[in-house]
Amino acid sequence: MLPPVDTDEEWDAVVPDEAVVRPAAEDLCERLGLAGAPLTRYGEGSQPVYAVGERHVLKLFPGAAANDAVTEARVLGHVHGRLPVPTPQLHDSGAYVNGWRYVLMSRLPGRGLHLAWPGIPAADRERVVARAGEALAVLHALDHAPLTDVIGPGDWREFTERQRADAVGRQRRRGLPEEWLEQIPDFLDGVPTPPAPRTALLHTEFMRQHLLVDPADGHRLTGLFDFEPAMIGDPAYDFVGVGLFVTRGEPGLLTRFTAAYGRGFEPRLLLAYTLLHVYGNLPWYLRELPAPTEPRLDALADTWFGH
Repeated sequence: MLPPVDTDEEWDAVVPDEAVVRPAAEDLCERLGLAGAPLTRYGEGSQPVYAVGERHVLKLFPGAAANDAVTEARVLGHVHGRLPVPTPQLHDSGAYVNGWRYVLMSRLPGRGLHLAWPGIPAADRERVVARAGEALAVLHALDHAPLTDVIGPGDWREFTERQRADAVGRQRRRGLPEEWLEQIPDFLDGVPTPPAPRTALLHTEFMRQHLLVDPADGHRLTGLFDFEPAMIGDPAYDFVGVGLFVTRGEPGLLTRFTAAYGRGFEPRLLLAYTLLHVYGNLPWYLRELPAPTEPRLDALADTWFGH
């Protein structure tokens, strides 16, 4: 029913095509005992994800992302009920056809924090940010040993060195101007990342888009989801998403977050991890976030990650 998807070209042709993907989702729902439940595809995210009625979410993973399905299922089972914010309950997961996999999970209540944010009063924003900081601290404190067989990168030093080797090329391919590109080697040389940090279970995309709130209850946090890109590594790596997508350079909010989390990190280290991040895209961030008057990476670190 679903064709193999192992290349970027196949992904672009198949994954967005509802005429191809939706019948497979309906077939899976029937196999999982949810036949006839209304299916609503979410518009955001790289994977095909469907709300199945009011209580379930079905996430499909092409063969090119099959390992992400295994990661998501294992992490959901590991963290459920152990954080101060709800996470989806894993109901089922497994192989489908032609390399595709699926994860069936519970549907969390609430509205996306990125959508609710403009209407949240300042005091509630601070409470939301503090609760998010507490949740991330608990996530990082969990024993991640049971997940090391499915989650990498294994050797953190090797991972960061590999990311450093292509840091300039990666940002050049994403369109970063030369005035920024030429600073990257010296900047990274001046900010050594910890070779053997205390490692933690990382969400890696801890952002408003993956947090839910209840607008009718003081914007209480009602959910944290999307664990497919989880890693095990330096806790500071997760603060890339925090600074860029939760506090977004807004004065005082990162201070509130780190106070609730229990510690902060040096701004230059966080910008270094931004450049090394698997999904790091400096040109996009520069369009979306405040930037210093002069194009200097050290000033950018203070603007986005200063307390």
